Amino acid sequence: MKSILNALTIDVEEHFQVHAFETVSDRATWERYPSRVMANTQLVLRLLAEYGVRATFFVLGWVADRNPGLVEAIAKSGHELATHGYWHELVYRQSPEEFAVDLCQSLEAIVRPAGGIKVAGYRAPSFSITRQSLWALAVLRDHGIRYDSSIFPVAAHDRYGIRNAHRFAHKLDCGLWEFPISTIRFGKLNWAVAGGGYFRLFPLWVTRAAIRHLNAHSHPAVVYLHPWEFDPDQPRISNAPASSRFRHYVNLRRTERRLRRLLEEFAFAPMAEVFAAQLEGS
Repeated sequence: MKSILNALTIDVEEHFQVHAFETVSDRATWERYPSRVMANTQLVLRLLAEYGVRATFFVLGWVADRNPGLVEAIAKSGHELATHGYWHELVYRQSPEEFAVDLCQSLEAIVRPAGGIKVAGYRAPSFSITRQSLWALAVLRDHGIRYDSSIFPVAAHDRYGIRNAHRFAHKLDCGLWEFPISTIRFGKLNWAVAGGGYFRLFPLWVTRAAIRHLNAHSHPAVVYLHPWEFDPDQPRISNAPASSRFRHYVNLRRTERRLRRLLEEFAFAPMAEVFAAQLEGS
């Protein structure tokens, strides 16, 4: 089924920067870990080039500052560049002023090596725009961001989730567009099915069936992955909590093979292209 364009998104960050590891890997220790983001993202770029698919890359500013050539390569390959913030800090741990500084730092780090392109999209680290940090949407708008993809319409997770949030693309009161990660409604709850740990943990048929269901109802799927999910040989952070290690390392060897299956079956494009009608009409 390739009649509907679905959004493929990649959150570009290092393997040690995930919040599941923050108790043992805070930003003061990041420089001690071996960097693997360049090689992992290049693998993703080669894979997408093989299938002639373009995506949206939400790049962490910290990564962009240290790998400007990677940002340039993403842009030159025809992909959309968007921001993932600078320090991978949860939004609701910041004040509006701190959030604005983090956002501006990230934009500067991304725009400079990409030749001054305009960044339209933002995704919060760990989808951390929740009910307590909805104020961040106005800050994004005031700094020229046109769409957000941070509000996860699921029951509260340990770091994210707004249970009754809209499941599909919609315009927010502040004027931004919100493009949520895809969920399926089952019973009285929304279930995440389209990326990250869910993509690796659930059988592939669950993701494929979910995308087919969404497309059958004329909704594009929004899928997200990280470059580190294509790296089964990444160094293990053995002193992290067992539950965090499980979530991070489960089925890493299956990520590339599973994404290939999706690329063969469904049509994908960058977020700004999938939702061009909404953005052009705003």
